[in-house]
Amino acid sequence: MSDLQTPLRPKRKKVLVDYLVQFRWIIVIFVVLPVSSLIYFKLFLGDTWSAMKSEKRRQKEHDENVKKVVKRLKARDPKKDGLVCTARKPWIAVGMRNVDYKRARHFEVDLSAFRNILEVDKEKMIARVEPLVNMGQISRYTCPMNLSLAVVAELDDLTVGGLINGYGIEGSSHLFGLFSDTVVAMEVVLADGRVVRATKDNEYSDLFYAIPWSQGTLGFLVAAEIKLINIKEYMKLTYKPCRGNLKELGQAYADSFAPRDGDPSKIPDFVETMIYTPTEGVMMTGVYASKEEAKKKGNKINNQGWWFKPWFYQHAQSALKKGEFVEYIPTREYYHRHTRCLYWEGKLILPFADQWWFRWSLGWLMPPKVSLLKATQGEAVRNYYHDMHVIQDILVPLYKVGEAMEFVHKEMEVYPLWLCPHRLYKTPIKTMIYPEAGFEHHHRQGDTPYAQMFTDVGVYYAPGPVLRGEVFNGSEAVHNLEQWMIENHCFQPQYAVSEMNEKDFWRMFDAEHYEYCRKKYGAVGTFMSVYYKSKKGRKTEKEVAEAEAAIAESAYAEEV
Repeated sequence: MSDLQTPLRPKRKKVLVDYLVQFRWIIVIFVVLPVSSLIYFKLFLGDTWSAMKSEKRRQKEHDENVKKVVKRLKARDPKKDGLVCTARKPWIAVGMRNVDYKRARHFEVDLSAFRNILEVDKEKMIARVEPLVNMGQISRYTCPMNLSLAVVAELDDLTVGGLINGYGIEGSSHLFGLFSDTVVAMEVVLADGRVVRATKDNEYSDLFYAIPWSQGTLGFLVAAEIKLINIKEYMKLTYKPCRGNLKELGQAYADSFAPRDGDPSKIPDFVETMIYTPTEGVMMTGVYASKEEAKKKGNKINNQGWWFKPWFYQHAQSALKKGEFVEYIPTREYYHRHTRCLYWEGKLILPFADQWWFRWSLGWLMPPKVSLLKATQGEAVRNYYHDMHVIQDILVPLYKVGEAMEFVHKEMEVYPLWLCPHRLYKTPIKTMIYPEAGFEHHHRQGDTPYAQMFTDVGVYYAPGPVLRGEVFNGSEAVHNLEQWMIENHCFQPQYAVSEMNEKDFWRMFDAEHYEYCRKKYGAVGTFMSVYYKSKKGRKTEKEVAEAEAAIAESAYAEEV
């Protein structure tokens, strides 16, 4: 495109780690995939056994496990045991960040038993679940009832706790907001061992609004009550190709779900767009459909969940050649359409895994568990991915999507890009992320008086310069992107690798209410701060000691 300029870069000389990455598929094929399948099967058996238990028994086990957490917390000696975090291994988290805070002194509390669905209340339309319940588990449980969480993040392994304490989105977020916006109540173990239930309107409402994006630094989430919605058996999905420059593609994306005339009947149940090149994209909109409608003569049903099916992003890309088309996908298979290929990251992990012969013969082993990929990559490969690979999400106001894509193209040249809209609500308390001041007076496309429409621009893949063998400075590119985000009222989920210092971190996020709750509920001096947990780089014993001393001093100063 003539209006998009990318810097000229010299060729980069290959080193040993390039070959380790290039041939990493050998380890993935012979180690990661077989072990992943065994782990998935073991988890499936565990989930099935849990579902067979009575709700009364599950609740009893939950209460016993909460008591163990309280006992463990009270056994901590603040003078020598370090700051508190969960006992999950650093490589288990689904994300690129190294979880470096666990590579230094800390005090662990085991939450591994908290993976039960405690109750599904069909009358109140609430699911009460523990934090390690994942999206695959909950959708397997609720979809046969024609019920679903209002927001179901696409990847099976994403957990309720991670999506609440961190960030979660889905194609229905333009209606319901982020995953944390669908939470009705949270059961939290505080630093002093108290167990409280926080809702929007009880005495712990301040804690309720502070927990999202806090990364578990205010207390341990041990259960959540989440909104359910009625669904139908199929998703009627329309694929619409679009061509133009990036700003024109951004406008076409906005028009696909936010009608300019404001007609609510034109708003779909699900929205997703993939930008494949600087000039081409496919807009997808979905509405729930009954089994009877899907099976009417002439309608096409795509059982996308079968292991031998073309990967979803490649299937959607076919609309660029054959034009607009409509098909019906079983609802649960649609929810998890990106799981098998990990969006398009699977193409980098196993370059031939999208080929028909692999899909038919070994596709049933996909996807590899992200935790095993991280556990087997080693320090050199891990650092390579930080520098030569991008996994970032940019939460940007809808009207700035075109600008965001142009900036990403300039700095990284990553394609495909994933676009998913979400409401950012104006809450009674200003939280870590918040709409632009006065947004409701501008009456922009997609906005309402109570929520500003944002979009997640998902940037996942190797940058163009890396694929062409050119010099690429990943740290500099991420830094530049983060500075652009700060200047344009955007937010970055904390699972991603970040180059922000503490000052810039709190320029992006609002600290006031978060810090207020840390002090009020005794998290200071017990739990790590959210920046400490998100900061890039391995922490030395000296850094840990300095962080603890600074936190302790700050807490003491408040008491004086």
